Amino acid sequence: MMDKKCSKYEGLFIFSDDAALAKHVEECEECRKEQEKMDRVSELIDEVKLYYRSKMVKKRVNLKAVCVLSLLLFSTLTLGVAYNNDDLMDTMRYGDILTAEELGFPVDSYGLIMVDE
Repeated sequence: MMDKKCSKYEGLFIFSDDAALAKHVEECEECRKEQEKMDRVSELIDEVKLYYRSKMVKKRVNLKAVCVLSLLLFSTLTLGVAYNNDDLMDTMRYGDILTAEELGFPVDSYGLIMVDE
């Protein structure tokens, strides 16, 4: 005699509610074993979840620290170069307006940028 294996567990697990699955698991021995396997896997996942999350939090904190230090280093270098470079400081002052001609663009007699057709 060949016993047919129950194939309802996957369908009930995915498409049914918890009450229907629990009722079927109580009645079917094969599905009960499958449910026990799933419970053990869930317990393993719960154990590892805290470890995984703590590693992710550490990575985020390290990444934020690197970003802040990079920004601090970049701004310090940029402001240091701008402050110590007298030629750069003498070239532009707050409120100065550069014309297109001073920027090196070809201009016409009105001071507008010339565009070749």
